[in-house]
Amino acid sequence: MKKRLTLTFPKRSVHMPITYRLAKDFNVAANIIRAQVAPNQVGKLVVELSGDIDQLDEAMEWMRDQGIGVSLVSREILIDEEVCVHCGLCTGVCPTESLKLDSQTFQLTFNRSRCIVCEQCIPTCPVQAISTNL
Repeated sequence: MKKRLTLTFPKRSVHMPITYRLAKDFNVAANIIRAQVAPNQVGKLVVELSGDIDQLDEAMEWMRDQGIGVSLVSREILIDEEVCVHCGLCTGVCPTESLKLDSQTFQLTFNRSRCIVCEQCIPTCPVQAISTNL
């Protein structure tokens, strides 16, 4: 099972080896999607955790016990079809290739299941047709 989470680290927890502990102690793999971590500052990570459901729940509880804020990511990328001009600029920055131009119609296609909500496409869109639901 996979869960996409936002982890908020208090200043005192930024130096903890979280991904190592998740793998070693809970057999949970962590894919870091976005990170904002600096010494002596509150840190934020967007991660996708994968593993057994019971181990994921135990890992999330352990992180909460460490003072780390844990919340499920519910954001999604939205594309306004009426505004999109199908220029394809967003496809060049999409790391998962969830945004593609159809080779026959030259229309933008979006595979939501591949999207990791990295938001790199948002500032790339020249007509501001891409946004998030939050």
